[in-house]
Amino acid sequence: MTNITNQLDDFAITLPISQAARTTAQQFANQQPNSQKAEQVKLNTLAVSVVNDYLQMMEVPTNLTASDSWNPIMQLCADVADLEVSSVGRLECRPLKLHEQVCSVPPETWEERVGYVIVEVDETYTEAKLLGFVKKVATETLPLNQLQPIEALIDRLEQLKTSPVDALANLSQWFVGQFETGWQTVDALWNSLEARPAYAFRSPVTSPDTSFNQQETVTRRAKLIDLGIKIVDQPVMLIVEIAPEANGQTSIRLQLHSTGNQIYLPTGVQLKVLDTSKAVFLEAQARSADNYLQLQFRGELQEEFSVQVAFDDMSITENFVI
Repeated sequence: MTNITNQLDDFAITLPISQAARTTAQQFANQQPNSQKAEQVKLNTLAVSVVNDYLQMMEVPTNLTASDSWNPIMQLCADVADLEVSSVGRLECRPLKLHEQVCSVPPETWEERVGYVIVEVDETYTEAKLLGFVKKVATETLPLNQLQPIEALIDRLEQLKTSPVDALANLSQWFVGQFETGWQTVDALWNSLEARPAYAFRSPVTSPDTSFNQQETVTRRAKLIDLGIKIVDQPVMLIVEIAPEANGQTSIRLQLHSTGNQIYLPTGVQLKVLDTSKAVFLEAQARSADNYLQLQFRGELQEEFSVQVAFDDMSITENFVI
């Protein structure tokens, strides 16, 4: 039988296991009720520690003590090896013993994870290899030939980072013709995409709405939202329409459309409006035959909000100020 781990050596990263990590792992193990659980917790702790060290080297901020794997109750009740990556989510760091060909991934780790790193721990607990990375797992065993190079982990974390808070699109400036990079007219953006039957797109975009339609003061811009890691080659189009009201407020309408050859949005894709505390105050979710989503609200001058497009554990956030 071919040793798959030998084939992974071309892109595996070998790191030392620090004395501090070994000490912590042994302390956690000593708190367990039996030797089998102690070994499980020890390996999980070492795997998480090594991945944490790697991310620190790559200048990726983490919060080790906030992870379930550092919680004594979770150590006892579950088989978890998660690492909290700041502003991103939980990364699962699954340990593997030397020469094992398949990695165990317990069902309790299948949800609320941004990805999985497989860590081979040597028999002396002094060295470990980061064998590779996968984005999603839905089975209790993961064959090692499914792993991507560990560099894919860094790309994944970069994609999941929330948009910087200072990257605000100023909607008041839109009224005077000043637009941030990336926001185009609907026609210009649509013409840049691969053509598809016009009725599938234009019907919902020009749907009747007495509060917006036929107003010369309406300003409309569009931007592609690329969830390509989940929806390959099928970005969605976010359209923002704004119109001033007599009371000094601004009416805002958001639409999310499918693009390419897909008439319908992917089932489950979500459109959300978040307030300054990132709490959701408006949201919509695509069903099996929705070709667009729409949300509408009003805001005051200088009010800030965010628009989030989410699909599974992937999300893209755009920030605005009125």
